Amino acid sequence: MSRENSLSADVIVVGSGPGGATVARELTKAGKKVLILERGDDFRNKFYYGTYLGAVIYSERRSLLFTKEGLNIIAPIMVGGATSMYCGCAAPPPTWLKDKYGINLNAEVNQTIHELNIKPLPEELRGEASTRIAHAAKALGYDWYAQPKFMDPDRSIKLGKKFKCHATTMLGCRCGAKWNAAEWVDDAVLNGAQLKTKARVSRVIIENGRAVGVEGKISGKNFKAFADTVVLSAGGIGSPRVMQASGFSQAGVGMTMDTTVMVYGFTKQNGTGKEPPMTWSWENDKDGYMLSTLTDPWLLYPMVAIRKGLGPALRWYQWNKMLGIMIKLKDDTSGGVYPNGKISKPLTSGDEKSLNSANEVCKKILIEAGADKSSIFMTPFRGTHPSGTVRVGEMLDINLQSEAKGLYVCDASVFPESLDRPTVLTIISLGKRLAKHLLN
Repeated sequence: MSRENSLSADVIVVGSGPGGATVARELTKAGKKVLILERGDDFRNKFYYGTYLGAVIYSERRSLLFTKEGLNIIAPIMVGGATSMYCGCAAPPPTWLKDKYGINLNAEVNQTIHELNIKPLPEELRGEASTRIAHAAKALGYDWYAQPKFMDPDRSIKLGKKFKCHATTMLGCRCGAKWNAAEWVDDAVLNGAQLKTKARVSRVIIENGRAVGVEGKISGKNFKAFADTVVLSAGGIGSPRVMQASGFSQAGVGMTMDTTVMVYGFTKQNGTGKEPPMTWSWENDKDGYMLSTLTDPWLLYPMVAIRKGLGPALRWYQWNKMLGIMIKLKDDTSGGVYPNGKISKPLTSGDEKSLNSANEVCKKILIEAGADKSSIFMTPFRGTHPSGTVRVGEMLDINLQSEAKGLYVCDASVFPESLDRPTVLTIISLGKRLAKHLLN
């Protein structure tokens, strides 16, 4: 296929999650010709968007993607990427990203907070049960705080809808309150970007040590696209797979996951399931974990609980009386994403130690909040933030450029270690920073 019969642009962006959407939007505002290639489709106007059926349709392997060790990974394949199925939480990057790796995102973080009106939900919308958990934690000496959110009830009002971001918002927001990176893809398209959905990029075309384009299939048909700059934003699993096929053998060797579990306890009062997710949080940087209020959606709970045994699953009927605390680990780099399609993410001894410590804290808090001690249990592990598979300092320089000139990566795969907190604000800020670098 000749270049004359192929797609072309100044910059090719592979993926439309928070990293790719941000880079595309910033570059098109500056007049650059951008081609966005998204493996999935735009599901926002489908009747099943934000439903259990939708989550099956637009998640990789129909929501049945597991690591070799059994961690379930929910990886949305769609315009907007992971921001279509997240809890809408915003957290600034940890200080070590600047101190240890020289990546200062302060200006970009502050700009994004102002631009998207990031702040905690109003007190009356944080949830009675969630607030009860936070007060119980504070009574025990843990300094929980109201979690800043990419979630604004006024957005729902402007759309003529009622704010309904409770547990099922993780399947996709139907009330419009939660920001989605797809909105910035829309902005980029309005600014002149070309968006191709159902575009599966197989590899980057590299000539004389420089990236000159990509190739793959769009709706099953072969294509090539050429540009002076290629930005991979296909996520912690997608980006290393493209890199591997492009000749980068170290891509995908080792990964982090912010490995997550839920600790549940049943109470006689209303639980956290019908409340917005993750309205209160606490980070224990010393022991390497984050806690936050969260409950699995109603229909997903028994699918998770049955893996712990029949007893927890049979308490499904008490779902609305359940208190939930999420543990998110700052897990060690281990395992990897392999060219044969397999994913491995074993827990290290350090991970196990952090998990045991966090679990004991959760039990104390739940009991203080009114949960029956005998009802408390911990769910199986799950992988929430596949990351650290194309790491800064190893495969990328601090400007996110690879050894191949003109080839950049901008998504969670670039994290040099586990973030142990919500990732989207950091990824957006990396995208803004990368766009500035490319324009300069």
